[in-house]
Amino acid sequence: MRYFLELSYSGKAYNGWQIQPSDPSVQRTLQRALSTLLGTETETVGAGRTDTGVHASYYVAHFDTERPIDDPARFCYHLNAILPCDIAVSGVRRVRDDAHARFDALSRRYRYYVTTKKDPFRNDTALRWTLPLDAERMNEAAALLLEAHDFTSFSKLHSDNKTNLCRIDRAEWHRRGDLLVFTIEADRFLRNMVRAVVGTLLDVGRGKLSVEGFRSVIEGRDRALAGGSAPAHGLFLTGVRYPDDIYLDPTNH
Repeated sequence: MRYFLELSYSGKAYNGWQIQPSDPSVQRTLQRALSTLLGTETETVGAGRTDTGVHASYYVAHFDTERPIDDPARFCYHLNAILPCDIAVSGVRRVRDDAHARFDALSRRYRYYVTTKKDPFRNDTALRWTLPLDAERMNEAAALLLEAHDFTSFSKLHSDNKTNLCRIDRAEWHRRGDLLVFTIEADRFLRNMVRAVVGTLLDVGRGKLSVEGFRSVIEGRDRALAGGSAPAHGLFLTGVRYPDDIYLDPTNH
């Protein structure tokens, strides 16, 4: 039987989601906890990679078990008791046996947080920015992402992508008090793509790059044209959407 596990984690102590040969990862930590709870070696497949230091307020991974989980709340309680404090499981749901946490995802949503004041409680969760930013101009540039399809200019060099084509459905900045938050949603993302987009949009916001210059970056399909990558600690995966018929239980999701 296959289950989707819903979780969140702080990426500070991990070299990303995916298992590394020697460095700590969220996936390895989760698999060890699941294997302990289920009493058998258990592998997981995640909704996608998150880079070193990137957080997730909502993440999905699937795993298989021969024993049905009759009490999801109790299962999550015991799994959380095994997991370290920087990983938390919020739900477990039975899905179709062929359901796939990565390939069946219809879209993923990320948010990047920029704080405009010194805040000791956001050192690990937001980029501190002291220069003036023109949010209106940044939104004007971000809107161009919805018209684009090829995002080679924002892809990590020498990645093993089969294609650099993506469909972006949402890309916008908005203010939350002292926070400036960038939300982006797409059918798929390339490695380092969101951080490269944010870094280049910050160049627009501080006047280093014009809106038309941002368009030229997109059309140039060259990573060297884009700005530097924004630091990982300000980035969160905040949503993954699946088709309704993937779930075998009636619980809302």
